[in-house]
Amino acid sequence: MTSSRWSQLRSRLPGSTSGEIGGEKFAEPLKRNMPLIPADTIAGRALVTVIAIMTFLAAISAGAGVLVNDASRGWMDLVSREMTIQVKPRAGRDIEADVAAAANVARATTGVSSVRVFSKGDSEKLLEPWLGTGLDLGELPIPRLIVFERDANRAVDISALRDELLRKSPSASLDDHTLWMERLASMARTLVFIVIVIFLLVLTAMGLAVAFATRGAMAGTSEIVNVLHFVGAEDSFIAAQFKQHFLRLGLRGGAIGGGAAMLVFGLSATLAAWRAHTPAGDQIEALFGTFSLGLLGYAVIGAIAVGIAVLTGLVSRSIVFRHLRGLS
Repeated sequence: MTSSRWSQLRSRLPGSTSGEIGGEKFAEPLKRNMPLIPADTIAGRALVTVIAIMTFLAAISAGAGVLVNDASRGWMDLVSREMTIQVKPRAGRDIEADVAAAANVARATTGVSSVRVFSKGDSEKLLEPWLGTGLDLGELPIPRLIVFERDANRAVDISALRDELLRKSPSASLDDHTLWMERLASMARTLVFIVIVIFLLVLTAMGLAVAFATRGAMAGTSEIVNVLHFVGAEDSFIAAQFKQHFLRLGLRGGAIGGGAAMLVFGLSATLAAWRAHTPAGDQIEALFGTFSLGLLGYAVIGAIAVGIAVLTGLVSRSIVFRHLRGLS
């Protein structure tokens, strides 16, 4: 490179009015460790805020997915442990005898650990949430229920149990809760799918924000980037400077957002523990569990925060590479 060309390019660098390079004097020499992109800028702080918000939303959605998955497994485990025999009143038959016969069949079945027979009063109480209290239900043909639990170590022969019930108590029908388990599994899959879609949308929005921030940073340092490119600096070196800068911003934002999400789940678990053994607390726990993520859930949030930081650096590096190839 000729002296005049070097002078022209060197004069375009910031602080290029002192020092001495190639016999030319400048007012202030470039520092060797001076970063290509300013470390603390308004745009950088804004990007950290955006990354923190996106990380928080991604972590909340992932944590919700973990909670839903755990709760659904609890629901299905609870439903699968119990089976129900319904004995309907029939004209000409003694319902009490049919209930006793069905209960004896259940007790004699291999794999059944316990049997509970609902009395007529218990069956009527089950209708109170829909019909209210104080009603005389004596004339209504209310079915009687028998609930029994499966032994976890032994399987129940459902087909043989149905045949035996039909022979000993023709008015009895067996419900093994298969339909309920299918509905619960379908609902859980749907909720997890929605959580995954939200998670991907958050990542897409964050990627676009990083892309715009990278282009803005390149616009602010375009002359320096162009000069470095023209004087022979490798594209990987220039791209690495942007990657390191945005990786640091991503780590800061990811730590803030991930930490806030962990704090939210921790406080939720604490509040749920405080309200345990109350009517409202029992209902919430039955639907959503204890809001406790466990070590796996918190590890997932930590991995999301680190992954978002790495993604931030890779996105910026890819955009810079594409720009530098256009200069060639």
